[in-house]
Amino acid sequence: MTDIVLEARSVSHRYPQFSGWLRRPIGVVRAVDGVTCELAQGERLGLVGESGCGKTTLAKILGGLLVPTEGEVRLRGASWAALRGAAYRQARALAQFIFQDPMGSLNPRLTVEQALREPLLIHGLAQGAACRARVEELLASVQLPAAIRHRLPRELSGGERQRVGIARALATDPKVLICDEPIASLDVSVGAQILELLRELSQQRRLALLFISHDLRAVACLCTRVSVMRRGRFLETAPTDTLLSHPRHPYTQLLIRCASLDLDAVDTLPE
Repeated sequence: MTDIVLEARSVSHRYPQFSGWLRRPIGVVRAVDGVTCELAQGERLGLVGESGCGKTTLAKILGGLLVPTEGEVRLRGASWAALRGAAYRQARALAQFIFQDPMGSLNPRLTVEQALREPLLIHGLAQGAACRARVEELLASVQLPAAIRHRLPRELSGGERQRVGIARALATDPKVLICDEPIASLDVSVGAQILELLRELSQQRRLALLFISHDLRAVACLCTRVSVMRRGRFLETAPTDTLLSHPRHPYTQLLIRCASLDLDAVDTLPE
């Protein structure tokens, strides 16, 4: 695979486990356990698995928000752990997040324009009239009218808020978008529109996408490759068509059979 923009090598992360009101440490929880993966420019990688399997922890590690206990993550060949100062700020601009709850990820006191101006000013990408023009360009890129820039998050629909969140992530011209359940809180029809938008943005800008979801149908619609995660480990990774038509691991087979159900409601899962 060429044009690798993000890669993890034997990444693990442990959280301390406490017991009792004294909060005495009794052990550790291995949230991520020896994960190795790669993400190429323009690729859309789906990450599926039950709640608590380590998907979000891995996403934070890949995006530089969490330091792994073991292993290394490299963004465009540079290790997150070695980046400092200006180099770290530049790397942060290249890897951006789209979160599950757009209402929770937007500052309720900032208008849409102020929310989009903020990353531009912090990274020194635009000022004055150029900043306003860039805001309008970002809104157009996510198919929102320029007039919406004066509204507060509470004045927007869920789909509009998520589009603003995507526009904010695009403000720094990233190479990687880490999407953590971005359609979980949206209606089915609105979620489908967001999936199509993400596909178009990935193709137009050659963005690498890590798409985390419980919904195998959404992953099948968007992603070119899928990794199945359980208990901190990758069970299998394959092109989407291959994984859905010929799953190798029993857990993947069960996920596919339960695709029309709430995956968290499945009580008996194979080891």
